[in-house]
Formats: sequence, C-alpha cells, structure tokens
Amino acid sequence: MLPPRLLAGAPLLALTVLAAPHAVAFDFKTVGTAPAILYETPSARGNKLYTAPPGMPLQVMIAYGDWVKVRDMNGDVAWTQARSLAARRNVLVNKPGGRVHAGPADTSAVLMTADKGVVLELVDPNALVWARVRHRDGIVGYIKVSDIWGL
Repeated sequence: MLPPRLLAGAPLLALTVLAAPHAVAFDFKTVGTAPAILYETPSARGNKLYTAPPGMPLQVMIAYGDWVKVRDMNGDVAWTQARSLAARRNVLVNKPGGRVHAGPADTSAVLMTADKGVVLELVDPNALVWARVRHRDGIVGYIKVSDIWGL
C-alpha cells in the first residue's frame, strides 16, 4: 500500500502516463529503391521473414550497429540493414476508402480515394489532424492522420 501523500498524486501521475505516448515522436523511415529483406535477427544468416517493397514505411524501434529493428503497419517486428532504408517519408492508408481532400477539412473537394495499403509520400511530417500527402500520380492533398500509418 502506498503512503497517503503518494496516493494524493496518483491521478496526476496517471494523466502523465496516459499522455506520454502521444508526446513521443516515432522514427519512421522508408524502404529505399531496392526491396529490403527483413530478418528474425540482426544478421544476414538469420531466418528471412519477408521482403519489404520499395517505398514501404517502417517504424524504427532501435539501432544495433548496421542493423535496425523495425515494425510494419501490421505490428510485425523484424530486423533489416540500416542502409536499406531512406530518410524520405511515406505513409500507408490504413483503411479502405481513405479520402485525399483538396484542403484540410472534410468539406473540401475529394481529389482521390485510396484503398488500404496505398503508399503516399508525406509532404509535411508535422501533421496533427490532417497530413499533406502526394500520390505517385502527382495528386497532392490532405488526408486525415487517423486514416494513415507511418506518422
């Protein structure tokens, strides 16, 4: 049992802990021009899990020498060589029918609708509610942050 003086601060501590995940910025990278092989361990001798296509965003969890531990949109964790990743930022549409609007509002004209898994280039990495994105066909617009993964 905690002393009364510590219990009094428990609500504030709980709020701080709950707010913390939102304050953490994740490091995302994009698979470069060549596919990246993802391994079970940080070694080319490890079991190959799958190959990530060029342009796929990955969340970098930790670095270990020339290797990085990454997480994909499905939550799968693997290792890949750091040189396989580029600093350019892409995101994936995480739900069917993600709408890219002309402006950062639901009332803006819909420029395109993207299926789940469509890759979009992130134009502005400081997005909060709406992210400015570019499709490979040249369409530039805004999509809700809740409709994408990789930010």
